[in-house]
Amino acid sequence: MSASNSASRWVKRLLLFSALAGGTAALGAIAPRFMTGNQKVKHLTHKVSRGDLSVVVTENGAVESSNNKEIKCMVKGGSTVLWVIETGTLVKPGEELVKLDQSQIEDKILQQKIVYENAVANTITAESDVAVAQTSITEYIEGTYQAEKSKIEKEIFEAEQALRKAELAVQSALRLTAKGVVKNLQLEGEQFAVDSARKDLELKKTKLESLEKYNKVKSLQELQSKLRASEAKLASYQASLSLEKARLEREKKQLENCVIRAETEGMVIFPSMAAWKDTPDITEGAVVREQQTLLMIPDFTQMQVKVGIHESKVDRLKVGMKAKVQLQELILEGEVSEIAEVTRPAGWWTGNLVKYDTIIKLPQHPGLKPGMSAVVDIVLADHKDVLTVPVAAIIEGSGGLFCWVQTPEGARKRVVRVGDTNDQYSIILDGLSESDEVVLNPLAYIDEAQELAMEVQQNDSKDPSSNSDPSKPKSP
Repeated sequence: MSASNSASRWVKRLLLFSALAGGTAALGAIAPRFMTGNQKVKHLTHKVSRGDLSVVVTENGAVESSNNKEIKCMVKGGSTVLWVIETGTLVKPGEELVKLDQSQIEDKILQQKIVYENAVANTITAESDVAVAQTSITEYIEGTYQAEKSKIEKEIFEAEQALRKAELAVQSALRLTAKGVVKNLQLEGEQFAVDSARKDLELKKTKLESLEKYNKVKSLQELQSKLRASEAKLASYQASLSLEKARLEREKKQLENCVIRAETEGMVIFPSMAAWKDTPDITEGAVVREQQTLLMIPDFTQMQVKVGIHESKVDRLKVGMKAKVQLQELILEGEVSEIAEVTRPAGWWTGNLVKYDTIIKLPQHPGLKPGMSAVVDIVLADHKDVLTVPVAAIIEGSGGLFCWVQTPEGARKRVVRVGDTNDQYSIILDGLSESDEVVLNPLAYIDEAQELAMEVQQNDSKDPSSNSDPSKPKSP
């Protein structure tokens, strides 16, 4: 089934149910104005005429601001409200809005200060250890090592002197031995002294070489290892100190968050006066969670009304459509600025009605406040100079839509083709002429109309895809 056929069938259902359920009410409203002057007519009639027809959707809503400064609880883990400003109060920047319990935060700050001071002490000790390790390296290179080296060099110098003396003694003994003054045994003793002095010199030189190649390197490696270990420990303590300091600052910030002040000028309201209807108003002693919106400061220069539009009519809405907004005695002209793509959740609490949130932007006007009740009329279509009849005059039958026209011979059935409707009047596209008199509420007077209505009901009961809700178009 095409979309046009679905829409047509929806219009037919709407006409049928309007005639069944609302015929009497419509009749009471319309008949006094359109009673024919012919006293012989048995039925209440309406003379078909041309005129203007507006199709309007009417919904109730509440005024809210499109730009709200939210006042949230920023205390980690939440807190308890000690004091809150009265809703509707005008505030300036810096004024107190909410006071939250800070006793637990003060205890946390005291505990964190102890941890922080311990971290400071550990860092100071580690810095001292690094400085000592650095000094030890300098001390070894410029002090201990140089002293050991100088001592060995002195020993080498003394060993060289002793070797030179021993060699001179040997040379003197050789000359005396040649003259027969010194015996060979004494010469051998002098030679032994030279060998001993030479060995001692070699030992001193080996000691110096070992100091340069091994002892110095090993000592420096040990000292540098201690320095690196001290530096690593210092880095660890510094990181720990930064962490504990950040934690302390966060706790202090939490303490500041216990007193919430206004950042902008305006009127303070509860969230329940804006979009969140189920949000309870905060009171003294209430427990609030982190990131919970406690208060709001709306921007009164950007006010709007949010209404829910039924799914059967939302497709006809367009951004930019004009809307009449009635606020008690005040009437403003608004404009459709936003239409939701996703429907609201429907359930028994909403009567299973499927609606789409639609935003009506309001012009700036003094006295607008969030929470004000509003009745919104949105003009979906405005038809000029069209042929119209009351919906109470149209009946759906198995062959289409029908009206009964009053003639001198009595009421005669006519097949009609209808266009747009506003639930009270429908546009006649074909089947009637201007000045025709149609019978109002034919179900109450004409047997043929009752038979047609019964046929439709029987067909609907056999068709499981039929929709009993006249406000919803039939599924194709």
